[in-house]
Amino acid sequence: MVELEPRTLLSGLVVGESPRWHDGRLWFANWGAAQEIRTVDLQGHSEVIAKGPKPAGYSIDWLPNGDLLVTGEGRILRHTGGGSFKTHTDLSALGQAWNEIVVDGRGNIYVNDVGFRFGQEQFRPGIIALVTPDGEARQAADNIAFPNGMVITPDNSTLIVAESFARTLTAFDIAPDGSLSNRRVWAADIGADGICLDADGAIWSPDIASGTPQVVRLREGGEVLQRMTLGAACFACMLGGDEGKTLFMMAAEWRGVEKMGELFQARTGRVLTVEAPAAHAGRP
Repeated sequence: MVELEPRTLLSGLVVGESPRWHDGRLWFANWGAAQEIRTVDLQGHSEVIAKGPKPAGYSIDWLPNGDLLVTGEGRILRHTGGGSFKTHTDLSALGQAWNEIVVDGRGNIYVNDVGFRFGQEQFRPGIIALVTPDGEARQAADNIAFPNGMVITPDNSTLIVAESFARTLTAFDIAPDGSLSNRRVWAADIGADGICLDADGAIWSPDIASGTPQVVRLREGGEVLQRMTLGAACFACMLGGDEGKTLFMMAAEWRGVEKMGELFQARTGRVLTVEAPAAHAGRP
């Protein structure tokens, strides 16, 4: 197993989340006191694009036409330029605690709702909702134990979601109309968060249940191909860069659920990078 040594690309963040490689830069949400959507290039130059819709729990992706989408309270927002947003889809009838978003190559939007307010309420299972290109919104899957990061394979045939509380990566077949079926375990015993897919069909993920801050690369079935131990917790991974082989990891000092207030005020967040063995694939 090859040992990888990450370096710091950007520091001084609060909690970086939802990293996406787009238009030659890494885009991400900077949760907490910063409450912003920003970018960083490979030289470490960073820019604030817009204010986030809420302190935490929002995610970003793009429609095929290039419009930036952001999850908000009870809705999906669309960036209209100049830091402004307007409602793209009202999801209030389906849920409120919307978290991760991913858009497939046909323009289907998948967004998940964790089902409860983390750190404030007792656990309830969440759902995945589908918004079709014509604007129809409906529930696509339920009983998801804290849905987190999601990826879609390059052929738009499979969606994989991190069920953080079940410690599984769960896969679904995607039908031509965007519906999800054939639910199955893609990999078990992984406390996954924000995930990304590579050209070898492997997934990079934090392992938030391992007891030490780790990031792993694993294939379907759960075989671990790479493992990195970090100095701080990793919340999400994304492949990008000029050749798609730069792995970006969003790290910050996790101090437990009871100290989330401190986490969202402190500036311990960093973007770490390492060169990966295979390039980015699929979406996001």
